[in-house]
Amino acid sequence: MSIRPLDGITVVALEHVIAAPFCTRQLADLGARIIKIERPGDGDFARGYDTQVEGLSSHFVWVNRSKESLTLDLKQESALAILRGLLKTADVFIQNLAPGAAARMGLTAEVLQKDNPGLILCSISGYGNDGPYRDKKAYDLLIQSEAGFLSITGTPETPSKAGNSIADIAAGMYAYTNILAALLQRGKTGKGTVIDISMLEALSEWMSFPMYYAYKGANPPSRSGASHATIYPYGPFMAGDGKTVMLGLQNEREWAQFCALVLENPALAQDDRFDRNFKRNEKRTELLKIIDACFSQMTSEQLIARLEKAQIANAHLNDMEGLWKHEQLKARNRFTEVGTPNGAITALLPPGLNDSYDYRMDPVPAVGEHTNAILSELGISSAEIEVLRAEGAI
Repeated sequence: MSIRPLDGITVVALEHVIAAPFCTRQLADLGARIIKIERPGDGDFARGYDTQVEGLSSHFVWVNRSKESLTLDLKQESALAILRGLLKTADVFIQNLAPGAAARMGLTAEVLQKDNPGLILCSISGYGNDGPYRDKKAYDLLIQSEAGFLSITGTPETPSKAGNSIADIAAGMYAYTNILAALLQRGKTGKGTVIDISMLEALSEWMSFPMYYAYKGANPPSRSGASHATIYPYGPFMAGDGKTVMLGLQNEREWAQFCALVLENPALAQDDRFDRNFKRNEKRTELLKIIDACFSQMTSEQLIARLEKAQIANAHLNDMEGLWKHEQLKARNRFTEVGTPNGAITALLPPGLNDSYDYRMDPVPAVGEHTNAILSELGISSAEIEVLRAEGAI
């Protein structure tokens, strides 16, 4: 087995749900050891969100493979002492508790870096560790709303959220990249770093195009469903078999190709109602009638064949079954298996093909599965472990 980039790096994660677990799973993919701290009994409450994957939670199996589960009741001093012991030799400590919660347990940079100057501390919260919104509750949908995402997503009548947890995912991605950068910086300075990740700031970065589009009070992009807000035709169109095809034009050359080879009406390209994108955008309803009259005579596959011939960008409107069966993912061997407490499940390999190493794809842990082994590493005897368990500390 070749060496992975993060082999030998230990991450202690006081994490739950998506943002921090998504970050640490990616660190695990690259070889890092992730010690996930969970509550005794039920563990991370994302374990109970649903039972869609062989009786396990879809959220949990997605972001928690390749981790070790250690149960600790951090309300008890004996359990907190175990966590502090782990952090004396860890490389990274990541947590997404409510702002101030870690500090109340004494888990601050000032305290922890005295014993471990190279420790990298990363916190993820809704709004950051200061400011007037610091203590405001923050769930993914609420951050999508605060960041203006809902204002540009959906139909003109109905603002809509993203179908997955994009605010959590954005925060997890920036935590991941900040931690990688901190590890590189520590290699130069020998010192650890304190990282403060805000879900609002992460998603606001992803909102920069519409923010600039509305620069200095200009009108923002309108909500236009699955269609592009400012380019037309660009979005979903119905074929004669009732299936939807996505397509997108980017320039006037493509508009001419679209008219000639897809609509088989080359003269339409010169029609002064539609000969510039801004005109087509303004006259969507009028142009849609012409497009629908043509597309209704074709199946979706016939339509896609014409779009391919014209070199017009297009896509199937896949559902989840279509994604599981996607021929491109299969052709590139992007599916593998990982173990779980309920048996092996299919899993996507992480994005990015490389020729230097294989991603780590170890099992999703059961609650507390590695507690005994980790405590033994810390020099805690079997008898002491049984006392801790009897006290409910682990």
